[in-house]
Amino acid sequence: MKTEIVNIDNAAELDAFTAEHKNGHFMQTSLWGRVKDDWGWFGVICRNDGGEITGTLAVLVRKISGLPYHMMYAPRGPVCDFDDRDTFRSLIGAAKAEGKKLKAYELKIDKDVPACDEVYKGIARDEGFLIRKHADGLDGFQCCIVNRINIDGRSEDEVFASFHSKHRYNKRVAEKHNVEVRICGSEMKEEFFKIMKVTGERDNFAIRSADYFGKILDTFGENARLYMAFYEGQPIAGALAVLWGNKVWYFYGASLSSHRNVMPNHLLQWEMIKWAIESGCDIYDFRGIKCLDEGDGLYRFKKGFGGEFIEFAGEMDLILKPAAAKIVEASQEIIKKIK
Repeated sequence: MKTEIVNIDNAAELDAFTAEHKNGHFMQTSLWGRVKDDWGWFGVICRNDGGEITGTLAVLVRKISGLPYHMMYAPRGPVCDFDDRDTFRSLIGAAKAEGKKLKAYELKIDKDVPACDEVYKGIARDEGFLIRKHADGLDGFQCCIVNRINIDGRSEDEVFASFHSKHRYNKRVAEKHNVEVRICGSEMKEEFFKIMKVTGERDNFAIRSADYFGKILDTFGENARLYMAFYEGQPIAGALAVLWGNKVWYFYGASLSSHRNVMPNHLLQWEMIKWAIESGCDIYDFRGIKCLDEGDGLYRFKKGFGGEFIEFAGEMDLILKPAAAKIVEASQEIIKKIK
């Protein structure tokens, strides 16, 4: 196995591999590195003796404020076969070597591999990773419980028929009320942000800026869409989706508190699911929920679309500098107390 480090400007091969591999993810691309431009970025490519790429790893790097150390984070990485020990070891080894130059104290990964995959977890443990225990599905950098529709060549009619009857009804309610869904770009980022702000205040979660949403749309180009729902000519809901390789991810969603009775969110989801079907994807990913609880509205909403809930193995931490890690942890606790 041979590895090479690539920077954000010469990562075309890495991006192409992530788009072609069944375990690829849009966060494991240089495009995501451009979105997260307040972090540093480097990529690792692993090749076999024949020169073929067997795996890649895209790493975000952030300096810890006030300290000489860096954190390395590979969101949803690495991209390789889950049981490919040699490639995994080579990718992690190259990242560790790069981290030494950066005074990195840890490397964090959170591949979307099922929690039941003991082979993958064993490979990670053998390389020194500690698997973190999560309090709930949203306790982490990325969600660790998701709902996925396995499209697998099914038609629109077949996928729609798999929805709960109430969800099929609600989608038709939106159409009956002439809710119009338009595919938009970053020109609608401010309108989407306004709706997102209402949603964040209503459901008590922090939101990103309008520029951040616009950056995703502009950076990913035709692989990202902002779906906006209009009622009587006014935007009342929106959702941002990303297409990469064999998957479409529902990334962000928001709706006004008014006009929820016309069910715009059900129609928005259907339009994004149709994009996945039309694009020949294998999976439509609703992303995360907090828990598998019928009392949780988000769980009930996503469950109604007939997908499968999957728990991922979660975050795994490779501590490179134990003393530095303790210093960073202590400084962050102090900051929390001050806040």
